[in-house]
Amino acid sequence: MTEIQKVAGTAFVVAEFRNDENSEAHPLYHDPFVHLFLDQASKKAADRISQSFPPIRNNVRLRTRYFDDWLRRQVAQGFRQILVLGAGLDTRPQRIAAKGVAYFEIDTPETQAFKKARLEENSVDPNTNYIGADYVRDGMLDLLRQSGLDFSLPTHVIWEGNTMYLDDGAVRRILSDLMREMKRCSASFDYFAKDVIDNQTGDPEITAVVKRFAAMGAPWTYGIDDLAELAVRCGAKVIDRVTLADLHRTIWPEKPLASPLYGYYSLCTVENAVD
Repeated sequence: MTEIQKVAGTAFVVAEFRNDENSEAHPLYHDPFVHLFLDQASKKAADRISQSFPPIRNNVRLRTRYFDDWLRRQVAQGFRQILVLGAGLDTRPQRIAAKGVAYFEIDTPETQAFKKARLEENSVDPNTNYIGADYVRDGMLDLLRQSGLDFSLPTHVIWEGNTMYLDDGAVRRILSDLMREMKRCSASFDYFAKDVIDNQTGDPEITAVVKRFAAMGAPWTYGIDDLAELAVRCGAKVIDRVTLADLHRTIWPEKPLASPLYGYYSLCTVENAVD
């Protein structure tokens, strides 16, 4: 098991939170593979993170549904390549396989090797092209070309749980490269408002969970206040944007919002201009 520390280790915490939905009577999604990556160490790490702020678990459950819905929508619209950046322990290539659709995913070599081994040990076809690298540091575009991704094909990008660990330069560069180099590209990603990153929300529970991630060696470092401005600068346009509070009210209208954090956390989808 990969050490559950630093950014790579958060993949196990997120997987634990995602696994929560499998025990629900009416689940938002079904993930029959995520349990293959989990053990007592991952459970303890997830419990430590959520101890001071239980609503953090719902962030993952709701955002999983959002990204799943947009993935299925884009596949139905003819997108034939799916790129998962900072994939962690994502299982969409196994859960949402589709004829004629190729998956590519980038993450650290250690995480990729662990995931591939666990799937194959349990006779599960990975159904993806693994790229073991740091997509920010090692040159994303070259990595994709070397791995056989076709820049002329409609490609949907899932960029889940990543932006908050980067900086403005990296986020703009990655998004600009995708929008410029791919003939037709859409990207779904999530982000916090800058007030969360700067500890300016005034909410002690939000401050506590920010400190928990920092103590784990995975501090949140980047937030977005003006998504439209970011998109324009990167050659993109916003086609969807919701806060987690919006999503919560839509999916769970009978449940009260458990935290003001939901209003500071957004999910969005952008696309480039189609020739």
